[in-house]
Amino acid sequence: MRHWSLADGRQSLILASDGARLPQIVYWGPQLPEGEDLAALTAAGALDVTGGMLDRTPDLSICPEATQSFPGQPGLMLRDAEGTSILPAFRFVEAEEEGDRLVLLYRDQRHGLTYRATFATCGDTHVIEARSTIESAAPVHLHWLAAPVFPGPQLSDEMHDFAGRWCGEFQMNATPWSPGIRCRDNRTGRTGHEHFPGLIVPCRGATNTQGQTFGFQYGWSGGHRMVAEELSDGRRQIQFGHAAGTETSPGMRFESATLYAVFSDEGINGCAVAFQRHLRDRILRFPRPDRPRPVHYNCWEAVYFDHNMPELKEIATRAAALGAERFVLDDGWFGNRDDDTRALSDWVVDARKYPDGLGPLIEHVHALGMTFGIWFEPEMINPDSEVHRRHPDWALGPDDQILGRNQKALDMARAEVRDFLFDRIGAILSAHPVDYVKWDHNRVLPMADAAQTRGTYALIDRLRHAFPQVEIESCASGGGRIDFGILGRTHRVWLSDSNDALERLKIQHNAAIFLPFVVTGSHVGPRECHTSGRVLDIRFRAWVAAQRHMGFEMDPRELDEEEARVLTEVTEWWKRNREWMGRADILRLDSADPAVIAEQQQAEDGGRFVVFAGKAATSTQTVPRPLRLTRLSPHARYRIELLNRGDASGLSRGEPVLKSQPVVLSGQYLMNHGLTLPWSFPERMWVVEGERV
Repeated sequence: MRHWSLADGRQSLILASDGARLPQIVYWGPQLPEGEDLAALTAAGALDVTGGMLDRTPDLSICPEATQSFPGQPGLMLRDAEGTSILPAFRFVEAEEEGDRLVLLYRDQRHGLTYRATFATCGDTHVIEARSTIESAAPVHLHWLAAPVFPGPQLSDEMHDFAGRWCGEFQMNATPWSPGIRCRDNRTGRTGHEHFPGLIVPCRGATNTQGQTFGFQYGWSGGHRMVAEELSDGRRQIQFGHAAGTETSPGMRFESATLYAVFSDEGINGCAVAFQRHLRDRILRFPRPDRPRPVHYNCWEAVYFDHNMPELKEIATRAAALGAERFVLDDGWFGNRDDDTRALSDWVVDARKYPDGLGPLIEHVHALGMTFGIWFEPEMINPDSEVHRRHPDWALGPDDQILGRNQKALDMARAEVRDFLFDRIGAILSAHPVDYVKWDHNRVLPMADAAQTRGTYALIDRLRHAFPQVEIESCASGGGRIDFGILGRTHRVWLSDSNDALERLKIQHNAAIFLPFVVTGSHVGPRECHTSGRVLDIRFRAWVAAQRHMGFEMDPRELDEEEARVLTEVTEWWKRNREWMGRADILRLDSADPAVIAEQQQAEDGGRFVVFAGKAATSTQTVPRPLRLTRLSPHARYRIELLNRGDASGLSRGEPVLKSQPVVLSGQYLMNHGLTLPWSFPERMWVVEGERV
């Protein structure tokens, strides 16, 4: 037997290999004590054999092999040049162990194949990174390659994954474990609104704040596949990889994206904190990491395609007065782009709308103390465009394909397409002091193709090298391209095209399982939401936006005096607190009232926090149930203040102490009884500040 062990202070990952065969993960959970006998551990976990079984249980290895009579989904599916299936049988070559990193190398001599699995742990964030690579001596066709396969926990009744749609991303689904496969194959060609590449597996009794939970996120911006399978013998496996069949050309080397995995003994929040910190501290690369996140203004829902210089200057002036620090010029500035039917890929400033170019607007924005950003949709092309008329062959897919938003996708695997886009985008960025690019992606691909994603990565990497001062936002009709792969190249995500604060409250709550404050764009939308028709109070809209990287996306000229005052005050509060909140942990609270969606953003040192308690619906009971907090020091005392107590309705007729003054309470009380908040209407937010005294 061979054994390998990785530990990071919270969890241990133990792999064992019988002879030269591929290893299995034989333990993953709370960190084991030093000196644990790994041979005894492996022997103790060996399964019995009974009637109707093979004489030995096939290994649930990190790449399950059909040649081992494995009865479930294999970890690798290959064909040779003639189309014949290849069934490898890998044997051990070597292992490299260095600190928190383990690389295992296996080979199939008969087929000329080499398999490499890499594991790395992070002692700061407690996230395991795992990646697999396959190399061949001759070209082969790859149908499926899983990242290293992890076992599913036995004491789990259900798994939570994430579905969605445009304006309704990050909807959490609970699926019971049962014999067979839960297979999710996202073939949209991008990460997708429909299937975020993440999975949470709670053990029995786990909640947001307590219990053992396992989490996964596959860092790939194209289509992905997830397999969660329960075998007939009861074992469970979890696989992630690129969508099956998306490597459309034969090759001699293929690799999975990185699979990020974490064990938590503090419920879903333990996974969330690990993912938030890992993304923020290990994956993101801000051009100026010490610069506070600026208050963002985007003009899309103010003007759409109707660009008018005097009007844009007036809007910028009003946005700056409200507290905006960045102005982003959205779609409509280029070509003859008067609607969404034309000009995509004609990345030249429209002289009709900007007779003197973009310079006068940028100068005005800078004079107001704001930086300037601009919108592109580089991977897309309208059939009604100069570029399409010259290069129809640059479009991906057949001529008679179904259009999406009146557009096709460009073939990003072609070097000449990437060169063209680099030159056109680079010309704008070179000619103007642009601080920020909103990079959009408004249609699914006509077919899923891994080369498309790699081409996009290559273009972004090239632009970032040439223009290292420019920040990039990943937008794909809102939340259609959010994953740890794209966030290794970008700096912010537009979480949803919905600026409906009620919908955003729910979307943000679930997205925070994976995304930290600093990358999650959240904007105050117009009084009447353009995607839902709902009319919401400015206080609710402002506080929901203040939960994340705050911005505005509406016509500021619609605000009355009171609305402008409220928005300015909330924005000023956000600016005062953004530095510590940018490094805070976002903790989901277990609310006794299903109508209340609540979170606690807690500073790194635990010394201060803010609670956002949003009421998403009418409660079934008359008055609010106490809201338990989490991760406080039981014996410490905290000064608690209801920040917006002046927002209480006249129907809130009682005298809870928080309505009139701060109160000092122990962490023990706050975690086991909880905050007693005033009554409120639905679609309202209470904001509570806490500080250790």
